[in-house]
Amino acid sequence: MIDRLSLYFQYPFVKYALLVGVLIALCCSLLGVTLVLKRFSFIGDGLSHVAFGAMAVAAVLNLTNQMLVVFPITVLAAVLLLRGSQNKKIKGDASLAMISVGALALGYLLLNVFSTSTNIAGDVCTTLFGSTSILTLNLGDVWLCIIMSVVVLVMFVLFYHKIFAVTFDESFAKATGIKADSYNLMLSVITAAIIVLAMKLVGSLLISALIIFPPISAMRVFKSFWLVMAASAVIAVVCAVAGMLISILAAAPVGATIVAVNIVVFLLFSLFSVVVLKQ
Repeated sequence: MIDRLSLYFQYPFVKYALLVGVLIALCCSLLGVTLVLKRFSFIGDGLSHVAFGAMAVAAVLNLTNQMLVVFPITVLAAVLLLRGSQNKKIKGDASLAMISVGALALGYLLLNVFSTSTNIAGDVCTTLFGSTSILTLNLGDVWLCIIMSVVVLVMFVLFYHKIFAVTFDESFAKATGIKADSYNLMLSVITAAIIVLAMKLVGSLLISALIIFPPISAMRVFKSFWLVMAASAVIAVVCAVAGMLISILAAAPVGATIVAVNIVVFLLFSLFSVVVLKQ
């Protein structure tokens, strides 16, 4: 087992994949705590579907740098979802369903009608489940993930108290002078950026698992906001590393393996909270 891992880690793309996996899991877990507590946890799922549709457009246009299309469209969708959650006529869950399902359907339609690829099924499977795309990372992708991780960490350190206030009581936060809409917009934009990067790790259909499972697992044991955030980050990183190592040894899909490890950890934390903490 050790010899096999040593052999794989001789290749730079495996080291890149592990580093990016850890950074993306860390960012998703921190953002996930706020999104779960604000009852907007499925924003990851919705934005990932939008990113899939944007990638389909970029593929049809034969663009070499798909980020030029995917990133702005996903950020715009995040802003629209934020506005939709504040709309009295169209509630947040309805706008999320409309945008995510519509983008997923249109993306798949475009790939089938206009794409010049000879393996549409394989391309769609890779995009949806991230089966091999994590192994195609280059040094630019790694640096982009490092920069985004630093931005997320700095944001939570500098604006911890304001994020805490906006997360638990947005009306009170506004009453105290906090610009809640600005912080919501900032969280939405950064979430969109992280989701675009995370598509290469677990695929568009499994991204919400990285956002939901670590915070929910941490909440089963810990109750304070900062402890939940710290525990969520640790759980996410451990699950990402364990999932990627298991996928290498078992020749299993990376994204699905990471999600499976997260499920096991959630069940263990739930059992601990019931048996030991009597919650």
